[in-house]
Amino acid sequence: MDLLKPVRALYTTRFPLMGGEALVRFVDARGQAAAARTARSLEREARRIEAKFSRYRPESVLSEINRQAGRGPLVVDEETEHLLRAALDLWTLSAGRFDPTVGILRRAWDFKAQRVPTAAELAALLPLVDARALSLKHGSVALGKVGMELDLGGVGKEYAVDRVAELLSAEGVDSAIINFLGDVRTLGRRGDGQPWSVGVLDPFQSGRCLLAIRIMAGAGIATSGDYERGFVQDGVRFHHLLDATTGQPARGLRSVTVVAPTAFLAGQLATAAFLLGPAQGLTLLEDRPGVEGALVTETGGLLLTRGMDRIATLRPQEAIA
Repeated sequence: MDLLKPVRALYTTRFPLMGGEALVRFVDARGQAAAARTARSLEREARRIEAKFSRYRPESVLSEINRQAGRGPLVVDEETEHLLRAALDLWTLSAGRFDPTVGILRRAWDFKAQRVPTAAELAALLPLVDARALSLKHGSVALGKVGMELDLGGVGKEYAVDRVAELLSAEGVDSAIINFLGDVRTLGRRGDGQPWSVGVLDPFQSGRCLLAIRIMAGAGIATSGDYERGFVQDGVRFHHLLDATTGQPARGLRSVTVVAPTAFLAGQLATAAFLLGPAQGLTLLEDRPGVEGALVTETGGLLLTRGMDRIATLRPQEAIA
């Protein structure tokens, strides 16, 4: 036995984040003290991003931009500009169904209280949902109308996942899985050489795994699903994934899971595909090289991209984390 050979061990860290739980597992040969320092730095970075870009925190840069709506430009840093440009890319990708200025609609819909806004309420708010009124120049941003509100759902959480992956790579970690409330990024394979596996929940049956995806190398996995926040009223299901062109929950799909090179790209494509609906959503994913996806329709149908069956197992017997 070579006593000088570093011992690779699996470390796990969990912490509350964005209203849920963050889970990071990584294989490290530097010892427990170094791994603990890395775990603390990962948590700090994830919490930094949440604090900076949460529209629910009055001190966040997003809240500052929203307060400035209709009052001229605000100077922002490169990171903020990067996320806002990604949100505008998603607006284009989804044919306007995703809109980064959808924040004002979040006030009308109350999913905790199960409140559905009236048609008149939505009609009054929809003029404030307009990505074309978001002016983004190098180093500054402006919302053109008083009352507009940004919401970076669809890009913020996935950005945090990828940033943590970058930090792990910088520390020399080549085997890890990062899971922030269901959005995932992997590095390499597990410590035993086997691929990481990610379970995809069945939107029709709580706690049941619909698919197990085997990740042969580093990848990002993101899911957009109507089961995360929603309720049924008078036989109609209402959920938080709003079509910005109507102000109503998008129809046609229950969930979309995307595998892509990064969590950031996977999140963008999952959101766009969900909002576009079954046919257009599947076409969007099929047209992207290096991307695979699974779409579950409102009627229980399962649509897979051409290469998805090579990495996914249908209805596994055990839930896989």
